[in-house]
Amino acid sequence: MGAVATLLGMGQIILAASLVYQPDTPISPGATLTYAQETRRRRTFAIISHPDAGKTTLTEKLLLFSGAIQIAGSVKARKASRHATSDWMEIEKQRGISVASSVMQMLYRDHVINLLDTPGHKDFSEDTYRVLTAVDSALMVIDAANGVEAQTRRLIEVCRQRDTPIITFVNKMDREVRDPLDILDEVERELGMPCVPMTWPVGQGKSFGGIINLRTQAMTVFESGSERLPQDFEAMPLTEEAALHARFGNEFATALESMELATGASPAFDKEAFLAGKQTPVFFGSGVNNFGVMEVLDALVDLAPSPKPRTSSLIVNKQPVIKEVQPEDAAFAGVVFKVQANMDPSHRDRIAFVRMASGKYTPGMKLKVQRTGKELRPTSVVTFLSQRREAVDEAYAGDIIGFTTHGGVQLGDTITDGANLLFTGLPFFAPELFMTVILKNPLRTKQLQAGLDQLGEEGAIQVFKPEVGGPMLLGAVGQLQFEVVQHRLKAEYDCDVRLEGCQYTGARWITADTPAELREFLNAYPQRMALDAADTLAYLCTSPYDVRLAQERFPKIHFHPLREHAGLALGSAG
Repeated sequence: MGAVATLLGMGQIILAASLVYQPDTPISPGATLTYAQETRRRRTFAIISHPDAGKTTLTEKLLLFSGAIQIAGSVKARKASRHATSDWMEIEKQRGISVASSVMQMLYRDHVINLLDTPGHKDFSEDTYRVLTAVDSALMVIDAANGVEAQTRRLIEVCRQRDTPIITFVNKMDREVRDPLDILDEVERELGMPCVPMTWPVGQGKSFGGIINLRTQAMTVFESGSERLPQDFEAMPLTEEAALHARFGNEFATALESMELATGASPAFDKEAFLAGKQTPVFFGSGVNNFGVMEVLDALVDLAPSPKPRTSSLIVNKQPVIKEVQPEDAAFAGVVFKVQANMDPSHRDRIAFVRMASGKYTPGMKLKVQRTGKELRPTSVVTFLSQRREAVDEAYAGDIIGFTTHGGVQLGDTITDGANLLFTGLPFFAPELFMTVILKNPLRTKQLQAGLDQLGEEGAIQVFKPEVGGPMLLGAVGQLQFEVVQHRLKAEYDCDVRLEGCQYTGARWITADTPAELREFLNAYPQRMALDAADTLAYLCTSPYDVRLAQERFPKIHFHPLREHAGLALGSAG
């Protein structure tokens, strides 16, 4: 008996891989679904990776295969008329990179899939971290030549802190890449998570023959070409061992041998372990050639979780009480995880992206921003395909909907149809780089103020207003953030600015045990105090010693490197 027979005799491993694909019962056309049925057919996930691993390209192909778009763009075709659907900013099209998270909704196999494409560049990691609080699972893309890279490690750590389930796609198998066993070993070693292969590559680079699907027990034959659809690829059952050996020779035999080693060393797929973020199913392919992508799309439907309960604080007699908000609850509740200004520059609009945690949205319903207690009156409510939008007729827990507003909504705000709930956990990190903003034309001061207010509100950069006056300060995690903000101020607000260095190297948000202690601290350091976009007090420092000395002098003042939500985790200036 050959290697194929050996593999087919492995019973438990192969069977375990196939058992996870139990499709949901088809939904009858025109059927009226309950809240629970509607939420169960939602899948909300983010695509994460190191820059240039092929994340945005894979996003395009998932949209293409679901029927959401007709032609996939390329993030590399900078001079072409087609660009990636998820890269809609002018600067993204010029540079061929993603600098803002994009939200896209599509229908596939009776499921509503909310896909969030995140920036891979570390300078925009804050945006990515916040997006990861709004999803139920993540699709990790790994470059098969480079393996696990620095930004991937950081993003995975965020996922692991939240026990987010992760599906892994090893991309670019049509290039000269590392051995798949080495890649799996590195994923397990670096990320501390067992891998369970669901597909396995035959060859690589110029000799890349295709992938073996452990579920269907067939080999899908690779042919290059970005116009090919999944049904265009030839499939050969593993039982045709002689034909496979004759066609692919030593590459096929080597693949079977390494697949046997991988499946033998891997645990059987455990749905509960996957959902707990303790195991990752792994797929191989080539996103740019549409190869191995449909298997990932099916896995997102079959394996990824539907919306989960969300922990919130319920305010009872002015005291917070922990409450689990169930997705099938009838009451509407959601949290703003992203604010984007000027998605449509001709209308100067602002969109608050809301992850629904429970209930059903219908047009015209009365909603309230919990932080301010004010009624929310959006001019329109939409779903997204990147920059394109459609009016919402209804939405359920797990969906991402956009409220078009003219202010009054901030990152981290909880929005409900009445209940006094508060969701927490949206992170803001203390910036490490600072620049002062100098306006070249003083007559554009009003436009500059509006631009900084909106860009600070959306989290594109952190904006600090010194308490004693002087030029506005921009705080960033990475240098590229400054370049993007400078570009957007010019393109979207017609403000030509010069950014200059300043003495500050860090900031800490502050709280105090009593108002009197806070006043004493403010009086002692008036030159160091500033307000951020959420009117939260921050102490600006020129070296790490500043915070230590201030802490020794004022032991009842608390210095925070992380802010979760204005007016909730930290005290505001008011």
